[in-house]
Amino acid sequence: MIEVKGKNISVIGAARSGLGAAKLIKKLGGIPFVSDSGSEAKLLVVKTILDKENIKYEMNGHSEKVYDCSLMVVSPGVPSDAEVLKHAAQREITFVSEVELAYHYCKGKILAITGTNGKTTTTSLCGHVFNTCGATTHIAGNIGMAFSEIVLDVKENEFVALEVSSFQLDLIDKFKPNAALILNITPDHLDRYDNSIQKYAESKQKIYRNQKENDFLILNYDNKTTMEHLKEHKSNSFYFSLNIEQENGCFLSTDDVIFKINNDEKFRCKRTDVNIRGEHNLANAMAVISTAKVFNLNNDGIVNALQTFESVEHRLELVREIDGVKFINDSKATNVDSVWYALKSFEEPLFLILGGQDKGNNYEQIKERVTDKVKKIYAIGSSAEKIFNYFHSLVKVEIKETIDEAVNSAIKEARSGEVVLLSPACASFDMFDNYEHRGKLFKQAVNKL
Repeated sequence: MIEVKGKNISVIGAARSGLGAAKLIKKLGGIPFVSDSGSEAKLLVVKTILDKENIKYEMNGHSEKVYDCSLMVVSPGVPSDAEVLKHAAQREITFVSEVELAYHYCKGKILAITGTNGKTTTTSLCGHVFNTCGATTHIAGNIGMAFSEIVLDVKENEFVALEVSSFQLDLIDKFKPNAALILNITPDHLDRYDNSIQKYAESKQKIYRNQKENDFLILNYDNKTTMEHLKEHKSNSFYFSLNIEQENGCFLSTDDVIFKINNDEKFRCKRTDVNIRGEHNLANAMAVISTAKVFNLNNDGIVNALQTFESVEHRLELVREIDGVKFINDSKATNVDSVWYALKSFEEPLFLILGGQDKGNNYEQIKERVTDKVKKIYAIGSSAEKIFNYFHSLVKVEIKETIDEAVNSAIKEARSGEVVLLSPACASFDMFDNYEHRGKLFKQAVNKL
């Protein structure tokens, strides 16, 4: 147990998880101190919250005061090689992620979901399925509320569907979910992992490191990187696959989705019962079905939940249809792999809004799909020139200064039966606060048409 009562605890980073950690520490009788390198001008909302909570803080950098603590809780946005962490390590100060802190105070069962793509959709779907089946489930982590924000509300017979990133898993110690789901592992955030897919994959695999014999591990059998880097584990393994029948797990058989345990069929539904669009989302649904069945949830309830689940905001979200032209917000597609899946989800001709803060993107992966499906690219953000140089010989490409400009051009050029898709393949921080901000401005631009 991480003891915080009466102790000075420094929280590095004042974003959502940092705020949640600070509030949890205070509720538990600890003395939180929040330190953020961002400017006060950018953190006005955060300051208001901290002042209201009577939590001490500093901004514009980390002072010596930050090291006057028995423990540091680190937000996922803080790089592992940050100077503040190096100095903390030199002073032998222990530092953990916010999910590690919250874990020690969680009375319920944890369904932890990670992966390069699909985490938010899968976490939301998991919560929807469990709640529909009558198993009270809180949804937290990188989605919505921080784990530490809700953990004290979780009762012993309840669940938490928890979205966790590799950055959070890097700083775990005792964290042990009752079910761990790895949806996929593809190149992303390699700037944080010395450009090594192996280091990134090993970070994801930490999700099941502490699991025991009565815990469950749900894995994507079709994802080569996940399977190649799989470590020895004690937990019960179940697999999901779009291509291969599974003795223990979920698979697609013609138009049916089937789940088996020891080759004994426990669940079956129609592929069309899965309401969310795209093969990648069918795979995500299989991961959730597997999780639901290892906890013996009711089949009718699972099917009902699959049929009634709507897409999450900023992930292949239909914003509006104007004169037969659909505008789709996929702002959460912050890497090339996400865009590959997005392009695969549409048969209609596409006008693609692409670009932002490049993370070393290699567009070769989507070259064929862009050539086949995209009529025109609107390139935005600091990577606009790179996108133009790569794609202009394949399709029409036009550089736009803002999302509004791209949307206004698209409505003039797209015809009924075509789709305008914001799927940037890039981070948002060159122009926006985050991907949510980018998605909201896209939706505002569309709704002004």
